[in-house]
Amino acid sequence: MNAKKRRRLYFAAALVGAGGILAAAIVYQLGNNVLYFYSPSDIAQKHVEPGVAFRIGGLVEKASVRHGASADVHFVVTDGARSVPVEFAGVLPALFREGQGVVATGALNPGGTFQATEVLAKHDEKYMPPELVAALKRQGRWKEGE
Repeated sequence: MNAKKRRRLYFAAALVGAGGILAAAIVYQLGNNVLYFYSPSDIAQKHVEPGVAFRIGGLVEKASVRHGASADVHFVVTDGARSVPVEFAGVLPALFREGQGVVATGALNPGGTFQATEVLAKHDEKYMPPELVAALKRQGRWKEGE
């Protein structure tokens, strides 16, 4: 093998190696940014660890919304079978209502309360997050037309 071919081979090997390292870094970063979606029943069944970030979805339980000191809000998210208490320190979306769909991002604290860092309310009376629809269907609580 002459020197020119050897240089090309080294260059190609270095290029493939760099591409592999770049691909591994991208996959690693994407894996760190994944937030799983759980319904209250999923949380009970899967024993989600405190401190692990995820999204919870369900309906805001009627008569559960309490406004605390400053901007603190306490409410309960339910899927009809199980319920999870939620605490949120911030301004709720304008469409946030009892009995309406909600998706919150955060983590469970050691006491079992979900500490939300973000709360999203459904944007119209027909919309339901796809993950929540799937969870309600799995539990047999979904009615067509909802």
